[in-house]
Amino acid sequence: MQALRYASYGPPSVLRIDAVAEPRPGRAQARVEVRAAALNPKDVLERKGKLRWAGARGLPRVPGYDFAGVMLDALGDLPAGARVFGMRNGMGGGACAQVLCADADEVAPCPADLDFAAAASLPLAGQTALQALRDLLKVRPGDAVLINGASGGVGTLAVQIAAALGATVTGVCSTRNLKLIEDLGASTALDYTAGDVLAGPARYDALFDCFGSMPWARAKAALKSGGRFCTALPKPTALIHEALARVDLHRGRLVVVRSRRADLDQLAAWVADGRLRPAVDRILPWTEAAEAHTYVETRRARGKVVLTIGD
Repeated sequence: MQALRYASYGPPSVLRIDAVAEPRPGRAQARVEVRAAALNPKDVLERKGKLRWAGARGLPRVPGYDFAGVMLDALGDLPAGARVFGMRNGMGGGACAQVLCADADEVAPCPADLDFAAAASLPLAGQTALQALRDLLKVRPGDAVLINGASGGVGTLAVQIAAALGATVTGVCSTRNLKLIEDLGASTALDYTAGDVLAGPARYDALFDCFGSMPWARAKAALKSGGRFCTALPKPTALIHEALARVDLHRGRLVVVRSRRADLDQLAAWVADGRLRPAVDRILPWTEAAEAHTYVETRRARGKVVLTIGD
């Protein structure tokens, strides 16, 4: 089989499609024929060698965590031939390959109305948003929630998930994305290019910083008494705050996403009932992976960038 991989850390030009051995499934795993894989900022950081401290080590390396495809083996209630989507756990990557091996929590039935590219855009970003909003920020119906970085891969889904949880959503984005964010369900869209979005009188029950540009020191002034904050960017200060929050000494949280079958099923259910729709900016063949990585690296994508695998 073939896989996209890199043998050294560096710019997008290090990416190559190589012939590799097909992986063998371990106990309680099954093979998936991958048809599409989405890119995430995590993939860019790993390619640059900036996440070795977190366990992303070993070369050559096959990138990718989000995928959609077809089961080659049965796994639990998923028969061979089933259309599935999912996310690789841990720091091993491996989704940008024609075949991968998945655990039971890493794969679920693909939303019926989605093609493989749209389905592949959901698992990591969707579960990141869901676990941040539901589990860490404890969003409840009627809460006022601010989403910073609302037009990105995580942000476009976070706006919709917060609304599905019953919140009144304010999204922060650039001028060109204001209508997009309102169309996705935000009651208010704030343009960060027009001034300080936290300078007004509004106060929030929860603030989710998807972009990593709104640290706790700045965000806390916009929170109500007892308001909660979460970031998706693992900076050193965020790691310290998360450790303190786990012993009730801080209100700032860091979301560390983990794929769960129940959460994948929840995303699919929201797609089915119309409360969640993928936001895909670009779909490229994996032969253009370097171009895709370059675009993701600009941090200007409106939603997700997806590679079709095997084309």
